[in-house]
Amino acid sequence: MATNIKKILVPLDNSKNSFRGLSTAIYLAKQCDAKIIGIHSVYAAPKGDFDTSGRFNKDHKKQVKSMMVIAEKQCEKAGVEFIEKIGYGNPGYEITKFANSARNKIDMVVIGSRGRSSAKEIFFGSTSQFVLHKARPPVLIIK
Repeated sequence: MATNIKKILVPLDNSKNSFRGLSTAIYLAKQCDAKIIGIHSVYAAPKGDFDTSGRFNKDHKKQVKSMMVIAEKQCEKAGVEFIEKIGYGNPGYEITKFANSARNKIDMVVIGSRGRSSAKEIFFGSTSQFVLHKARPPVLIIK
């Protein structure tokens, strides 16, 4: 059964692999006449951990804005609509929550793999692995 792809979620973290994921998503979006939703999740420690209340520092804001502008320009150049979303919390959880929400109507997630060694993934986990296992829409991991 063929799926009609109209919205592709692309998590961005300013890494080379996240932009590879964006390039792949742009290619797919052009084929399907879909729009891309670029999402970045700002890690926010759970309540009870050290207090960072409102300390999303200005440098990080600039980096996120710059990253989203680059992504938007790449999409614009290819003739693909780009929508920017910022989340706050654990990246894997926030990406999955957004992808699984029925109101967002996400048809596919294209996520770059950070390429950590298997030993680091055991200790630190992998956002792409978390999304792969928890997201309801199909997930494409780009290395």
